[in-house]
Amino acid sequence: MRAHEWFRSRSFHHRQFGSARELGRLKRERGLGVTLILPTRDVADTIGPVLEEVASLRRAGLVDQVLVIDADSADGTSGIARRHGAEVYSENELMPEYGRAQGKGDAMWRGLSVATGDIIAFADTDTGNFSRQLVTGVVGCLVARPDIKFAKAAYRRPYTKESLSVPDGGGRVTELTAKPALNLLFPDLAGFVQPLAGEFGGTRELLLSVPFLTGYAVEVGMLIDVLGACGLPAMAQVDAGMRRNRHQDLPNLSRMGYAVLRAVLTRAMQRHPQACAVLPAQFPWQAEGAGSYLHAVAAPRGMQLDEYAEMLIERPPMLVALLDRDRLATAGAAG
Repeated sequence: MRAHEWFRSRSFHHRQFGSARELGRLKRERGLGVTLILPTRDVADTIGPVLEEVASLRRAGLVDQVLVIDADSADGTSGIARRHGAEVYSENELMPEYGRAQGKGDAMWRGLSVATGDIIAFADTDTGNFSRQLVTGVVGCLVARPDIKFAKAAYRRPYTKESLSVPDGGGRVTELTAKPALNLLFPDLAGFVQPLAGEFGGTRELLLSVPFLTGYAVEVGMLIDVLGACGLPAMAQVDAGMRRNRHQDLPNLSRMGYAVLRAVLTRAMQRHPQACAVLPAQFPWQAEGAGSYLHAVAAPRGMQLDEYAEMLIERPPMLVALLDRDRLATAGAAG
């Protein structure tokens, strides 16, 4: 199934799957449980309204477990989440044998270790207009369509700053880095409207069977790995309307773009090593660990060259990690 055919047959609108209450009934009929994982970092301003929307989905019977995986926020995020009834974990408490968490992707991966649902969904928490369809669309697709194993939200994303508003000006890394890279190296994925969307979900079996990249590389790496694991016909996208995220400044966007491009190139090299044989032996994106990202800027005090260590660590499939932990525990008890 190529991108055009996939786009026509696997692009849905969230209203196609019915209300949260209707989906809750269908979920119970199918005997399914649903977990929602929310990675957080200093989102005290937005986590409350997000969880209020999620609470309505719990009352409707669509979501059973809500996990907040917090990056030890200093602004009281975890306390607000607890007051709204979420299960709250420090990202560093989970899977501690892997050391301290390394960014968003790592927090999402660690959340799987305490997720109980047959369907597991993720959502970002830094949005100012979080609406329930970001969850009902993704989860509804997975509940209503047993042939779909992975669903991702699609939406319009405006750029707003002070008096300036550009209706479709957001998602600059998506438009300038992710989509061109996927078109060139993984063209089957070119039909995704928001390949970097943090709102997505999948079956438990699928999400526990694929690796997770750390940091900003997690979403694009997930998309490529899911394509390899279940194939394009088992993937879908759901129109959830419009959402507003925090906007990053250009230097941060540059680093995010580097992480995304590095992930795509790494996966391309792993899947098509013969095509990469002409490249120099050592490229910074070819290995795990810290890639040195050099960012040259013309600042008020003159030109300068900043250097950042951008981590790219691949966590193993959670199923493998949990089996390894059980084996170590058994060996330790026997010893």
